[in-house]
Order: sequence, then C-alpha cells, then structure tokens
Amino acid sequence: MVLEALPAAVRDRLNPHLERVPLALGDVLYESGDTMRHVYFPIDAIVSLLYVMENGAFGEIAVVGYEGVVGIALFVGGESTPSLVLVQSAGNTWRLPGQVLKDEFHRHTELQFLLLRYTQALITQMAQTTVCNRHRSIDQQLCRWLLLSLDRLSGSQLAMTQELIANMLGVRREGVTEAAGKLQKAGLIDYSRGLITVLDRPGLEHRCCECYAV
Repeated sequence: MVLEALPAAVRDRLNPHLERVPLALGDVLYESGDTMRHVYFPIDAIVSLLYVMENGAFGEIAVVGYEGVVGIALFVGGESTPSLVLVQSAGNTWRLPGQVLKDEFHRHTELQFLLLRYTQALITQMAQTTVCNRHRSIDQQLCRWLLLSLDRLSGSQLAMTQELIANMLGVRREGVTEAAGKLQKAGLIDYSRGLITVLDRPGLEHRCCECYAV
C-alpha cells in the first residue's frame, strides 16, 4: 500500500527503476549489518525482520507484507540494517535502488510524510511484539503471529514448519507443537506437513490477546 499510495509524480519517476523479483521461502534479503543497496515493496510475499543474538538465536521483531517497505534505514539516515531480513512466505516483490528512493525522499515532502508514517507503524509493531513475547502465552503469541501473516496473504494457508515458527517467536519447538495442537483440536486451524490452514479466523481472533489489535 505504500507504493500504491505514492503521489503520481513520484510513482512515475520510480517506475523505470522498479524491478519485479520473485522471492522463495527462506531467501535472505539482508544479513544483520549488511550495507543496504535496495529497498523492497512486497507484492504478495511476506518478509520477517529478525534480531540475531551473538549465540545465533533469533526472534522476529516485525513482519512486512504488501502494506509496507523493507529498508527503512535508507531514508532515515542509516546505510546498514541491524536485522536479518528473511522471506517468511514466498511471492513477489518490487525492488528499487536505495539511492533512487533517497533522492525522491529528500525531494518530495508528501513522500517523506508517507514513509515516516509507515516507519512509525513499524516501530509500534516492534514494540507490541516485544511486549507480547514477554507477557503472553505461546498459544496467544501463535494466534497473533498467524493473524499478522494472514493479513498479508490472499488466502488462508501458510507454508511454515514448527521449527521456524518457534525460532520466529523465540520459544522451544515443543511449545509451538503443543500450542498448534490446541488450536487444531479447537477447530481453528489444520496443520499437516508444514502447511497451516486457518479454518476459523473469528475464533482465532477471539483466542488471541489484545496485542493483535494494536
């Protein structure tokens, strides 16, 4: 939605530089500390921003889909990313040279407002994720994570292993297995061979904590 909301004059200048790129599950767009050369506007892919610890453990701090942009550091004064940027759900994205966006950012105040407003929303999501992962049960965290993913998908299915979900949430795999089992027993999801199908979204929302609504 960020790309679609751009002023027509800005979009016309960006269009020649936009490249449609397919993304596969598990693709790494940036490692933590990498210099950022491009920004990405997901079309139907989902991208996770992950914080990596010195021991190699990591946890998801935010998720970006069609509504957003990956690479906010480039237009707020940074050149590198503190996060590991990983494709959570396969799809396509628009890729744009970072310098092109920076030039337009400094040229057009409406673009500045739009991107900074999105940045504020992303920071809010990060803060809420931190609180949720600290104070909510694994069941509630899983519900929120599924709902955030569904919001960025056109369907009700998500290809994801329990091990990767556990890494995203920063919990043990056994905890995710137990939580997914409870949701499946309640008729909210079906989980088989790495494919999660949400059967009852309203029920999932009811079971989720207040963190999802923020």
